[in-house]
Parts: sequence; structure tokens; C-alpha cells
Amino acid sequence: MPKLNQVRCVLAVNDYKKSAEFYREKLGFKLDFEVEGWFFLSRDNFKVMLGHCPNEVPASKIGNHSWFAYAYMEDIDGLHSEYKEHGVKIVQDIADQPWGVREFCIETPDGHRIMFGQDLEQKNVT
Repeated sequence: MPKLNQVRCVLAVNDYKKSAEFYREKLGFKLDFEVEGWFFLSRDNFKVMLGHCPNEVPASKIGNHSWFAYAYMEDIDGLHSEYKEHGVKIVQDIADQPWGVREFCIETPDGHRIMFGQDLEQKNVT
């Protein structure tokens, strides 16, 4: 069966330079590549492409359609603390969920929402 090696989320943003700065300074992503109108960034295996779309409706105007990723991870409490220290907007505070995941959600300045989660079984092992 064919194997998927990597996923990179593609996001339309009104000001791609300002958005890339947020991903680098607040979310801890590194710049992988830049070409006119695009920034390719990553943090570990979480990869995004920010495309400059100044005339498009921002994600902040599309409500629940602004969710774009659910990232499973390790040390969710550490990431939550890091993002709080960096002043990242947390729209759903960290909590254990009945479906067996500890999770929280952030929102970027463009209004894109990212949910971070860690399996409770994994958390209890670490």
C-alpha cells in the first residue's frame, strides 16, 4: 500500500510575513524555505505553508471552519505552558477529555485554530 510520508498544511493568510513571525516567535516553528508569497515552516513533524492572500476572507471570519489541524504530541502540559508564556491566544484551555485525550486549542492572529492533544495513556506512561 502506498505510504504517506509527511503532511504540510496550506493556509491562506492576509499578511504572510506577520503570520510567519507569529509561527516562529510564538509557536516555536523554524523557517524551512521562503519564496515570494510563501513561507514553509515546521516544528518537528508539524509543517505549514503560509500563502499570502491579502484580499481573502480571514479565517477569523469563518468561525468553526477555521479549525485546520489536530496535532498529537508528547508533553502537552509543557507546550501549553510554553504557549501561555509566549502570549498565544488559548481558546480552549487544557483539559482531560472523556475520549481519552488531554487537549487544548490555540488561535493564530489570522484566526486559524489548532488543537493539540496527547493520549492520556501515553501521558500516564511518561
